[in-house]
Amino acid sequence: MLERLKARAEALQAETYSLYLAARDPRTPWTARGLVLLTVAYALSPIDLIPDFVPVLGYLDDLIVVPAGVALALRLIPAEVMADARRKAQVQPPGRLAAVGAVIIVLIWILAIILVYVLLRPALKLKS
Repeated sequence: MLERLKARAEALQAETYSLYLAARDPRTPWTARGLVLLTVAYALSPIDLIPDFVPVLGYLDDLIVVPAGVALALRLIPAEVMADARRKAQVQPPGRLAAVGAVIIVLIWILAIILVYVLLRPALKLKS
């Protein structure tokens, strides 16, 4: 069973890289590109929205968010674009893609924190 899970994880990682390549193709619609960017960044990032040490939820987000993003992106990308991307993924290694994913996730968190601060700042001001 462990070998089967390992094989599925490797297949998901290969498919994720193929999605990244497909998103760079000019034939891919912009909605699919945005979804692919977020999904690939999240999947390859060492930083999770819910840390893995949180019981159940830590792994549940990886088991739901990534496959759902991949499945939706696959429906939005034309079949011929995905076929080309899969061929390229077999020949071309990912390189520094995980680092790019980590940077994107960190930037999203920073922007979210700034947004929350800006929205809550008026409520936090003390009257003198």
